[in-house]
Amino acid sequence: MKAKEINTYLNNLPIDELEREINILKNDMRPSVIKLVTKYSKTLDRHFKEVERIHQLSRYENELYEKGIRYIAGVDEAGRGPLAGPVFAAAVVLPPNTYIEGINDSKKLSERKREELYEIIISKALAYNITSVTEKEIDEINIRNAAHKAMLEAINSLKVRPDHALIDGDEIKGMFLPCTAIVKGDSLSISIAAASILAKVTRDRYIKKFDSIYPQYGFGKHKGYGTKEHIQAIKTYGLCPIHRKSFTSKFVSI
Repeated sequence: MKAKEINTYLNNLPIDELEREINILKNDMRPSVIKLVTKYSKTLDRHFKEVERIHQLSRYENELYEKGIRYIAGVDEAGRGPLAGPVFAAAVVLPPNTYIEGINDSKKLSERKREELYEIIISKALAYNITSVTEKEIDEINIRNAAHKAMLEAINSLKVRPDHALIDGDEIKGMFLPCTAIVKGDSLSISIAAASILAKVTRDRYIKKFDSIYPQYGFGKHKGYGTKEHIQAIKTYGLCPIHRKSFTSKFVSI
């Protein structure tokens, strides 16, 4: 085959077949083929590095599987810091040995990548659930309690009853099953990373809906966070119904 045909052929191969074909093509000394071998060898290297990263990201889950624990829920929240909107939480139960290329802490991913991974996660999950606590209740019980309430509800409503929960951050008061709290868990556990993506995407989709309802605040751009532009809009226009009064009292008279 000509180099162009080889390139098309290799580009459509699954990884395991690509590795085999590259090993065969290493015997082809044509300069154009040598370039292709180099190109696709780099593709293989990136893949195997990603496989190793995902393996490391799954170490908390694998340790629990080795102890005989069957169903593990990763739990995380999104929206503790914004000045507006509910706080969201997600709980996700993934099958053992789940491989999701690119999965990571939602804060380290682009919005486009989070949206892409959201669909992959819900397609692979044995169970998932996403809940929220309103801005009004956040004002009443404080953000920490509201986030924990949302996380508990997310776990409790899963269709598959987990045997253990991996939770991002600190321990949750009132947790009703064995759990492990992991600081920066969304960077250390594949289950928590999955939950962080579901919670973040759901929250962003929710808050963006208010951009057309209250365009003066720019929710589509800052997603409710306390940017300079958002704070100035609050000072200019006052609060809208989705603002958290306990977060914004220093900017306006309530």
